[in-house]
Amino acid sequence: MSSVFPGAKDLSGLVFGFGAAWALAQRELVRFFRQRGRVMGAVGQPLIFWILFGAGFQSSFRPPSAGEGAVSFGQYFYPGIITLVVLFTAIFATISVIQDRREGFMQGVLIAPVPRSMIALGNVLGGTLIALFQAWIFLLLAPLTGISLSLVMIVAASLYIVVLGIALTSLGLCLAWRSDSVQGFHAMMTLLLFPLWLLSGAFFPAEGAPLWLAWVIRLNPVSYGVAGLRRILDWGRPASDTLATLPSLGLCVLVSVCFAAIMFWLATWTVSRVASKGA
Repeated sequence: MSSVFPGAKDLSGLVFGFGAAWALAQRELVRFFRQRGRVMGAVGQPLIFWILFGAGFQSSFRPPSAGEGAVSFGQYFYPGIITLVVLFTAIFATISVIQDRREGFMQGVLIAPVPRSMIALGNVLGGTLIALFQAWIFLLLAPLTGISLSLVMIVAASLYIVVLGIALTSLGLCLAWRSDSVQGFHAMMTLLLFPLWLLSGAFFPAEGAPLWLAWVIRLNPVSYGVAGLRRILDWGRPASDTLATLPSLGLCVLVSVCFAAIMFWLATWTVSRVASKGA
C-alpha cells in the first residue's frame, strides 16, 4: 500500500499522532468535570474577584472619558477577568502533568511511538478547551455589566480565548514539565504568570501610570490579549478614550498569535528535551 501511495505511511502516522493528542486532551476534560471542587474553584475564584474588585474600585475608578463612551470599572475589568479565567486554567490544568509524572502515567506516554509535539498538543489542547468552557460561563454574565454580545462577538471572543489558552497553557506546561513538586510549581506560577496578568492593563490602563510601568504593560504580551478581548467585546459601543489608547485589533491578534506559537514551540522543545534526559 505504501508503494502505491507513498504518503500513506506518513498520513497514518499523523492521524495516529493527532488521535493520541486528542486522547490526552479528552482525559484532561474527563478529569476536570469529575472533580466538582476544581470546577467550582476555577469558576468561583475569578467570579469572586470580579464581584469584589468591581464593587470596591467602582467609586474610585476614573475612566479616561467621561462622555457617552465612558465605561464603568466592571465593564473595564470584564475582559481582564476572562483572561484571569484562562490564567487559572493554565495553572490547574498543568498541575496534572506533575501528578501524571509522579504516578508513572506520563512515562508510559513518553515511551509510546508518538511525536513529542503531539504529547504537548494533547496537554495544551485539554487546558485550552477547559479555559474556553469556563470563559463561556463568564460571557453569559456579560449583560450584568451592561455589555450586549452578538453571536459574531461571541464567536470572535471564543477564537481569541483559544489563542490565549494555547499561549498560557503552553507556558504553564513548560514550567510544570521542569517542576518536581506541586509546591515549587505554584511558586513559579505565582512569581511569573500572576504578574503577567496584573501588568496586562486588566486593572488600569497604561496611560496615567508611571513611565516605567507603562512600558512594562506595553511590552507584556498578555496586555495584547486583554486589549484584543476589550476591543472585541466593545464592538458596537460608543467609542471611548479607553479604546482609543489601545493597540489596534489587528496588532493584538498578531502579537497574541505569535505569543501562542512561540510558547507552544517552547513547550514542545521542553517536553522533547526533558524526556530525552529520562525525566
